[in-house]
Amino acid sequence: MELSESKARTEARAERAFTVNDGSLNHLIGIQMAITKRSRWIVPVIAALVLAGGYAAWRQYGTAGKTEQASAEQKARSGPPAIPVKIASVEKADFPIYLAGLGTVQGFNTVVVRTRVDGQIDKIAFKEGQLVKEGDLLAHIDPRPFQAALDQAKAKKAQDEANLANANLDLQRFTKLGEFATRQQTDTQRSTVLQVTAQIAADDAAISNAQTQLDYTTIKAPISGVAGLRQVDQGNIVNASTQTGIVTIAQIEPIAVIFTAPEQQLVDINEAQAKQPLKVIALTTDGKRTLSEGMLSVVNNTVDTTSGTIRLKAVFDNKDHVLWPGLSVSTRLLVTTMKDAVVIPDDAVQHSTDGLYAFTVGQDNKAQMQKIKVGRSIDGRTVVEDGLTPGQRVIVAGQYKVQPGSVVANSIATSDASPAKAQ
Repeated sequence: MELSESKARTEARAERAFTVNDGSLNHLIGIQMAITKRSRWIVPVIAALVLAGGYAAWRQYGTAGKTEQASAEQKARSGPPAIPVKIASVEKADFPIYLAGLGTVQGFNTVVVRTRVDGQIDKIAFKEGQLVKEGDLLAHIDPRPFQAALDQAKAKKAQDEANLANANLDLQRFTKLGEFATRQQTDTQRSTVLQVTAQIAADDAAISNAQTQLDYTTIKAPISGVAGLRQVDQGNIVNASTQTGIVTIAQIEPIAVIFTAPEQQLVDINEAQAKQPLKVIALTTDGKRTLSEGMLSVVNNTVDTTSGTIRLKAVFDNKDHVLWPGLSVSTRLLVTTMKDAVVIPDDAVQHSTDGLYAFTVGQDNKAQMQKIKVGRSIDGRTVVEDGLTPGQRVIVAGQYKVQPGSVVANSIATSDASPAKAQ
């Protein structure tokens, strides 16, 4: 009986499992049928989208290609693009002829202040670098020995004056005695008076010398200028025989510049200087900054045969003290001025194996190569002696891209240039 019940339970479980499996199978079959129905309309939609995208791409790239082709055809018809350059005009102007050189600033007067007497310095009355005026006190030396010498000379004079008075009285007595005094006595007394008178004159000279020596103990500035570094300190003993001074004073108002010029220019300089004083410009050694303007004052009397140059001296007012003794400067001597010269910027001048040339620009904005002959050049400008006329246009920048006949962009440049060294 137990076996029968067990068999019955097993059959019941198998029947339930079969029922469950049969339901799942039917569910899966339903899902597959639904997917198949949806696929029937998705595929046409995708195909339509693909066709629409292809048509749009064809329209886009087809139109771009036609545009590029049209642009290329237009460029071919219009020619190459204009080359960007800078252009300046050929000008007619007065052109100064400068003679460039190098020089050194010197004090107009330079004095080494030394003592005239021996003694100890009691006082230093100036400061290093001070601008002193003529007559200002610089130093003071112990005056006591010199004051004593002066007093002694004065006392000696007083003594001799007393002797002279006594000698005159004796002479008067001998004269009044008449025949009672011998002629010899009278003549001797008269000689004594003359001797004492001469002694008083010597005393006056001694007093003057002693006064001078006393005055030398007060050391004053002989010129106006700038005091340099102090060479002797207070309390030191100074001697008149020593070469070392107390201080050096350099006059800087006015001030001088010594520079040189080639001997070949000497004739032109003398001829121009004979007409009027020549202007001299002092600049920094790099030539970029103008320091001061002065006038040529001296042409040296001898040409240096070693270097073949002539020394020149120019004087500057130097009120602003921009020039200082010992400073190295560049100089420009204005020898003459060319009237109505044809001038172009330096950058317009080009070099080739055939010589110098410049690119000119016509009314059609086409560049042409023009051979030129140039003269002097200064301050970024060059004199054209042949090849160009005022009013023409020349290229001053961008020539490396230009060929004869090239079309250029008309960009006007200023004709002013930065300072340059004279040539």
